[in-house]
Amino acid sequence: MRQRPVDDEAPDRLYMVTGGRTRADESTFDSVSLIVSECEPAPGMQSEHVKILRLTRRPMAVVELSAQLRLPVSVVKILLCDLLDTGRITVRHPSALRSAGPPSPELLKEVLVALQNI
Repeated sequence: MRQRPVDDEAPDRLYMVTGGRTRADESTFDSVSLIVSECEPAPGMQSEHVKILRLTRRPMAVVELSAQLRLPVSVVKILLCDLLDTGRITVRHPSALRSAGPPSPELLKEVLVALQNI
């Protein structure tokens, strides 16, 4: 059996996976947040939750989870919120991003100019 690309994913299936929710708390996770499972999957858990707990026995970034699960990042964030709310995972934010602070306006201008030159 051939797996379909995410672009062909049936919207009704994604609706069921998220329980109809369309957004996660954006302040909790970003794309590079590391997720670590705190427990083993329990019987009767949603299959996507089980996969996340198994994949995150070692720290894994949100975008990596998305790729492994073949689900959009937005859907993965909703599933992660479920697991975080029940204490089944912890979130680790890369310390370099927190300590560095926001980029300077000069750096942003340089990046913009470089992108425009591409």
